[in-house]
Amino acid sequence: MTVPHLRLAPTPAGLAAPKTPEGAIRVVLADDHALMRSSLRLLLENEEDVEVIAEAGDLASVIRRVDGGQPNVLVLDLELPDGSSSEAIRQLRERAPEMQIVIITMHENPMFAQRALAAGAIGFVLKDLADEELPTAIRCAAQGKRYLSPRLLHPLQGMHRAVTEDKLTVREVEVLRLVALGFTSVEIARRLGLSPRTVETRRARIGRKLGLDTRAGVVAYALRRGLLGP
Repeated sequence: MTVPHLRLAPTPAGLAAPKTPEGAIRVVLADDHALMRSSLRLLLENEEDVEVIAEAGDLASVIRRVDGGQPNVLVLDLELPDGSSSEAIRQLRERAPEMQIVIITMHENPMFAQRALAAGAIGFVLKDLADEELPTAIRCAAQGKRYLSPRLLHPLQGMHRAVTEDKLTVREVEVLRLVALGFTSVEIARRLGLSPRTVETRRARIGRKLGLDTRAGVVAYALRRGLLGP
């Protein structure tokens, strides 16, 4: 799996607000929490060049809103209750190739961002930064430009280097990161849907590739590569 080339998005001052033939950027909000959708709508209603045309709380509703409303941008929660997020992104991109997708999530794990971008999303915003970043991410998306929450940029670049320079697989980086964070093999297996034996096998392979035989060494490597955040 390849890790997309990343760069920090331009600042709001450097972006011209794009106009659709109807005027504003047409946006659908998709999140399974009504309060979150309401908060995002209130946020975006203050933006003169953004129009929220519909809301959805599950994948089936998202598909109906996308088919019926032809939005320019879909703001999509990473964890809708009725579908795999990566598969949902791919499906929606196939149904509406002119529409761009901005992911909004609580998850700061760079693996989630990498998977979403690889599946076809163009933006990735952390929910606790939505008031600062979401309008900019939507404008970038409407112009076909990628936006990534700056807080995730360094960890994603570190993951890219671990894959390209140290020859780890993306899954091995994911296991290594969880080991560095203090999770046991059983806990990692549960989080990743693997067997504990598979996790142990991957840990051994990581150790051989990197020449590491202690958790302290794994933590030092993860910090050096920026896999644990800034």
